[in-house]
Amino acid sequence: MIDRRTFSKAMSLGTGAAAVSLTGLHGVATASDAPGRTATAPVVPETAPGTHSSFATVKQVKAGLLDVGYAETGPRHGPVVICLHGWPYDIHSFVDVAPLLAAQGYRVIVPYLRGHGSTRFLSDRTVRNAQQSAIALDIIAFMDALKIDRAALAGFDWGSRTAGIIAALWPERVTALVSVSGYLITDVEAQKTPLAPRAELSWWYQYYFATERGRTAMETPDNRHDLTRLVWDTVSPTWDFDDATFERTAAAFENPDYAAIVVHNYRWRLGLAEGEQRYDRYEQRLATRPYIHVPTITLDAERDPFTPPGNGSTYRDRFTGKYEHRTLAGIGHNLPQEAPTAFAQAVVDAHHL
Repeated sequence: MIDRRTFSKAMSLGTGAAAVSLTGLHGVATASDAPGRTATAPVVPETAPGTHSSFATVKQVKAGLLDVGYAETGPRHGPVVICLHGWPYDIHSFVDVAPLLAAQGYRVIVPYLRGHGSTRFLSDRTVRNAQQSAIALDIIAFMDALKIDRAALAGFDWGSRTAGIIAALWPERVTALVSVSGYLITDVEAQKTPLAPRAELSWWYQYYFATERGRTAMETPDNRHDLTRLVWDTVSPTWDFDDATFERTAAAFENPDYAAIVVHNYRWRLGLAEGEQRYDRYEQRLATRPYIHVPTITLDAERDPFTPPGNGSTYRDRFTGKYEHRTLAGIGHNLPQEAPTAFAQAVVDAHHL
């Protein structure tokens, strides 16, 4: 989930501004450097969450270290949008977003991240590493395998971090960025600084995964199922999803590498697990908190316990290109699945910045 450094910085700023509604974008407030939504950008029709329950097909492509499973919809030669999910989620976070964007002429691609769904490592000998640069390089290799030179990247949670890293280190590959929770690039050294006790409470699972007991829970199907369901319930307190919606996503957690990838990701962020030397040069650059210059819209979910106060002010200085910020009132952590129209509109608008 969200980076603790961003959350820590935010906790010192006090209470954020209340979110309000804008015509045509229910539950959205904007804090923008631009005069509002670009006039030439089309308006995405309102679609209720849960309108769609599945993708037509899941394809596979060998890319880098992985055989990547992904969904695809929209015209083959349309501008490409790659949607990136977080934890504990999967491609179904974008099951309503994808058809909305496809109807606007975009080629929409939604990959399973390493350790999720039908994505598999090509070799049993590959380290089950989930440090941030490794996941970002997975997506670069994925784009190369599909012969995609440039794409808009849109994500939340792990997906926001991955998209932000690519935008920072390989901006020539990114046409636009939509990032839920803003700037999530991890500084491992900063992660070692304690938060206020109340803020630490939200991170219970992160500390749980730092123990062997937590690892065992993730490796045990019933415990893993109930743990991830608890996270859904607590970080999306206003989302009225049914059991079938959760179970569709929970199927992606049966990947044989899921537990290893999740546990390594959170241990690595706390400085409790080593990365690989092959990624050192990328991590050294990311530790400097590099600026992101591509056109960007950041989104905050008001009811997400990890959303910092300040209406995007805590990370505004990291974005130096064309930029807008929006806060979605009444929405929790799984923003694209809870508010698919607002998320799709942000993608369209970012493409037109």
